[in-house]
Amino acid sequence: MTSFPSRRRLLATGAGAALGLGTLGVNASPAVAAPAESSRGTGTEETRTLDELYRDAVAEGGKLVVYAGGDLANSGSGAGARAAFKQRFPEIDLQLIVDYSKYHDVRVDNQLATDTLVPDVVQLQTLQDFTRWKREGRLLHYKPAGFSKLYKKFRDADGAWVAGAVIAFSYVYDVAAAGANAPQTPLDLVDPRWKGKLASSYPHDDDAVLYLYALYVEKYGWDWVAALAAQQPQFARGSFSPSTAINNKSAVVGVGTGANATATTGIRMGTPDGHPFMAWGQRIAILKQAANTTAAKLYLNWQISTERQTSGSWSVRTDIAAPTGLKPVWEYPDANVDGFPRFMEDRAKVEQLKQTFALYFGEVKGDPTPGWLGLHPGA
Repeated sequence: MTSFPSRRRLLATGAGAALGLGTLGVNASPAVAAPAESSRGTGTEETRTLDELYRDAVAEGGKLVVYAGGDLANSGSGAGARAAFKQRFPEIDLQLIVDYSKYHDVRVDNQLATDTLVPDVVQLQTLQDFTRWKREGRLLHYKPAGFSKLYKKFRDADGAWVAGAVIAFSYVYDVAAAGANAPQTPLDLVDPRWKGKLASSYPHDDDAVLYLYALYVEKYGWDWVAALAAQQPQFARGSFSPSTAINNKSAVVGVGTGANATATTGIRMGTPDGHPFMAWGQRIAILKQAANTTAAKLYLNWQISTERQTSGSWSVRTDIAAPTGLKPVWEYPDANVDGFPRFMEDRAKVEQLKQTFALYFGEVKGDPTPGWLGLHPGA
């Protein structure tokens, strides 16, 4: 069955999750000179097979540290990706460390500023960090095998980063519980029949959810947001939380998460024509100062390989067909694939929207769902 789950499972197929905001001064990494030509790569795609890269990575030392954005440290996302990589490359000691992207990105900045860098690879939702790190010369320019098959907006022209998976957020609902009254568009979420039956991840805690809500505001206006707030939705941290509430029967409809877009049972994601949802390519890059460069290259090649991308979800590759009944995600104008990267670059607008939604929905409550990992996880 085709499936578009929350980031818990999507990271297990190469994705991961949350927003990122740096603090001026303390967490900002200093500008550095542009990378030398030798660090930019040859401009050609990798020619080694996965097995050849695996052999070379083992010879390099067989270690790899990945900082991956996501909601849960040891369930779904982290555990799934570790298990899949370990099964394919058992001699590589992979530490895949999951945390909100808004903590991982500033963590990396602080490690760079203090010369204590831990990860070899960053895999984050904070798309603006990848363009900034490229400008600062922090990223290794490298084109894994299949680079030319990636959708053009899912790759940096110089190979500074690639997108490893597509993630999509919209509203979702319990097919059985909603029945014939299932919401047909986001406008239906403010219908009185859903009062007390809605769950949402906080838009002011996660920039992807924030963008979805911003699209709703653009389409329906702030009165719609006020009406949604009057529905008394359950808010929780983590994009998996709406599906959890539905599975626990404490909600019928969720907002700010993903699910199967064509499901006839279970949880279905709404993507009605003419109404917004959002999708993006989760970016992955190798840090220029990585200690385990070959293993890092293996990881990137694995993530965008055909064996990894034929998972039943939308692929980042143009040579892999979309799931049955769907088009490639970039062919949906309502998915706003091009809009999210632009949105992430405008940090002043992001901050303004976060504070505005706090006025409507209250402050974010609860500990971060991956836990508190500190300055140097994986060291």
